[in-house]
Amino acid sequence: MRKTKLRKSKWLVNTVLAIICLVWFIPTLGLLISSFRPAADILQTGWWNIFPHREWMTVEDIQLPKDTDLRQPIQVNGKTFTDQQLRAGVDLDGERLIWENRRARLVNIQEKKWSVITRFTLQNYKTVLGGKSYPITMPDGSVKTERGSGMGRSFWNTVAVSVPATVIPILIASFAAYAFAWLRFPGRRTFFVVIVALLVVPLQVALIPILRDYTSLGLNGTYFGIWLAHAAFGLPLVTYFMYNSISQLPRDLFESAFMDGATNFTIFSRLILPLSVPALASISIFQFLWVWNDYLVSLIFLGSQPEVQVMSMKIANLVGSRGNDWHLLTAAAFVSMITPLAVFFALQKYFVRGLLGGSVKG
Repeated sequence: MRKTKLRKSKWLVNTVLAIICLVWFIPTLGLLISSFRPAADILQTGWWNIFPHREWMTVEDIQLPKDTDLRQPIQVNGKTFTDQQLRAGVDLDGERLIWENRRARLVNIQEKKWSVITRFTLQNYKTVLGGKSYPITMPDGSVKTERGSGMGRSFWNTVAVSVPATVIPILIASFAAYAFAWLRFPGRRTFFVVIVALLVVPLQVALIPILRDYTSLGLNGTYFGIWLAHAAFGLPLVTYFMYNSISQLPRDLFESAFMDGATNFTIFSRLILPLSVPALASISIFQFLWVWNDYLVSLIFLGSQPEVQVMSMKIANLVGSRGNDWHLLTAAAFVSMITPLAVFFALQKYFVRGLLGGSVKG
């Protein structure tokens, strides 16, 4: 009886997880597919049309007389239709009559057939990443010239911000967590309580005061300034997270190391860091994702100048200025997802171990 209940509970949990994964996977797949589709296809059909499906396809064209009055009943193959009907499409025994070119008085006869759309292109990524002008074919066959968004520069700007802004707070917080966990010094508990209390303070409260100090020190709009800002805002959480992991390491390791004459720096570099790799990888994922997707802190302390603009601001500008250019937005969105996904999958084997680090004693 108990085994049956366990099996049912596992089946229920697995089903719920599968549904959640599916809900996240389907939009991501659609975004990926759309980013490789031509602009005309994106505006005309959904991304799921790349899979086998039935759709209306033209089998014959009917040229009506040029002087056909569209305000009167229209004769097509001996049958009478209105202009409104031909605009919407008229179904006749498995066929459909619809205007192909109303001005030229050209009518299509269509039948439903199996079809697969296999037109893919790298043009969207070239337009988004490059700064040159590129021709884009529109649904009506016209060609529009668009200037590239230059997101390649924003991508490297984001990398230049995210990597140091992830490494710096994690390194400092690891030292601090080791000190709070295993060293004894005056005010240790007080300092730790202050750090924990900072977790509930919204970062928006500190933006204006810090910005005034940055302006007076000349740090505003510099990479060094944004590194310090991200490090300061991320330190409380990283310190608390690393403390929970480091504090659960066996005391015998440190006692043996001290007896062998090891210094605190040697213990930290030779023992703490290797044993804390899962925790470091887990918090690195959180910190990197937060910095990579950050918009507010980068806007305040780095600015929106093209030479320092990060990807979150670049995509926001695309939404504002090119809200109808879905072929550019899908490519830009997927470019912004590639690096976080790569970081997550590279460190995923440590992720669960790091999250559970310190949760079980003994």
